[in-house]
Amino acid sequence: MLLKKLVLLAGSVLALSLTAVSVQAADQTYVVGAGGTYRPFEFETPKKELVGFDIDIIKAIAKASGFQIKLVSTPWEGIFATLGQGDRDIIISGITITEKRAQMVDFSLPYFPAEQVIITGSGAKVAGLADLKKLQVGVVNSSTGDIVVSEEIGKANTAIHRFDNTPLMLEELYRGGVDAAVGDVGVIKFYIKSHPEKQFKVVSDAKFTRQYFGIAVKKGNKELQDKINAGLKKIVADGTYAKIYKEWFDANVPTLPLQ
Repeated sequence: MLLKKLVLLAGSVLALSLTAVSVQAADQTYVVGAGGTYRPFEFETPKKELVGFDIDIIKAIAKASGFQIKLVSTPWEGIFATLGQGDRDIIISGITITEKRAQMVDFSLPYFPAEQVIITGSGAKVAGLADLKKLQVGVVNSSTGDIVVSEEIGKANTAIHRFDNTPLMLEELYRGGVDAAVGDVGVIKFYIKSHPEKQFKVVSDAKFTRQYFGIAVKKGNKELQDKINAGLKKIVADGTYAKIYKEWFDANVPTLPLQ
């Protein structure tokens, strides 16, 4: 009888321990840094609340992997340093994965394909960069789009109209001041979705280099990196990723390299 009681007691202690571990894991909170000026990926509402595609993605990943997050608006300048200083555990801010950055931080698997695209009227006969030679083209000054278009039609070509930022460039396209524009695919797709009254189309070209956005953690923090990757794989598999993508962009949900 005494042995039976001891076995039952040991079982109860083990169950309580496992429950405590489970609760502790669920209560784990990570501080997430995100910029508030890169619409539609992360931007602030009038009430200073962070919203955007990136915000929805990291929230979904956290839920899928069973941890909590605290979002903190973090200026782009110095955002990587916040990981090393321990002020942030995770940063997600439309960060392109590059070899140079990978020397400073560890990246998750890619969560968004980021490349340049052409936006033009739906009736325009534009199938690629070569077709821009006879058009008035908008680019953001010194951007990747500016470099590629300059190589294609000539840097000094007066048909290239350079703008200080993407919103100004797209406003000029909307008003008909330029025939086409080149910019980040996410920003372009969001703009098209936000202006259904205009008939725009997106055109790709093989000369636009495919890049990806990644979620960054402190160098060597494999535990957190693995949690983020596991959560990303789950939300892709169960359709959550596709749902979020469609809400912000369009129905052409990309296939991510999650190997």
